[in-house]
Amino acid sequence: MARRLTVVAAALGIWLGVLAGFLLVVSSMLHGPDAGSLFGPRVAIVELEGLIVEVDDLVRELKRHRENPLVRAVVIRINSPGGVVAPTQELHGAIRRLREAGKPVVASLGAVAASGGYYVAVAADQIYANPGTLTGSIGVIMQLANVGGLLKKVGVDYIVIKAGQFKDIGNLAREMTPEERRVLQTLLDDVHGQFIEAVADGRKLDRARVIQFADGRVFSGAQAKGLRMVDVLGGLEDAVNGAAKLAGLPTPPNVIAPRRRFSLVDLLRNQLGLGGEAVLRGGLPFLRTPLYLMD
Repeated sequence: MARRLTVVAAALGIWLGVLAGFLLVVSSMLHGPDAGSLFGPRVAIVELEGLIVEVDDLVRELKRHRENPLVRAVVIRINSPGGVVAPTQELHGAIRRLREAGKPVVASLGAVAASGGYYVAVAADQIYANPGTLTGSIGVIMQLANVGGLLKKVGVDYIVIKAGQFKDIGNLAREMTPEERRVLQTLLDDVHGQFIEAVADGRKLDRARVIQFADGRVFSGAQAKGLRMVDVLGGLEDAVNGAAKLAGLPTPPNVIAPRRRFSLVDLLRNQLGLGGEAVLRGGLPFLRTPLYLMD
């Protein structure tokens, strides 16, 4: 009997040792080699990279952090020239919900955080940017081709059958009518107004003041700070420490690293220009800067 208890105790000790080692490895992965307790409060980092088109995964990640009691603050690292309007607004709303749950959010702007990228940032409590970050570009764009002349030269007739006067608005085979241009301009003006309101609300600025620089111009981080578009000049580490201070945590805080996503489809789109903006630009208004995405 004693021998059996000894064997059981030894086996239990080995199991506990393996479990302790596993927890240490997980803790190191989550926080780094200098991290504190695995179960302590921490700051989560979320990455927004590239064109804003599909945001479901990112919204779910923000929701998990909102519901995780160990996450006391979130830093969203933005490297994006912008993207489609509605997904951009979804991210903006997800960040607002984080703040409403009592968790401070700090935006850290990387190389480019312009147009839709900046739209997302203004939902945060504070915005950090590098002096040379490209940001701003508060505007909306829709680009439509007219290849009617080319089609005629090659002998192609483009036939449209429609019910509804504006159903083929943006038809690439003919000139746009004045009425169609007015419809699209009204649409873009409305979205532009929503953008301006989001900036004015997020940055606590008068709408009239925002309108003065909401003409599509791109600013450096240093210029943006002078306009109160950002709060602090600094990098990601500064933003993480700033988020910790807002949450009442010591600096440097324990950190949950951003989730790394890999998609072969996204890689092909980004590197080879397959899909992405090239496919969507004909039918959707974009919040993006023309200085970053080249045709």
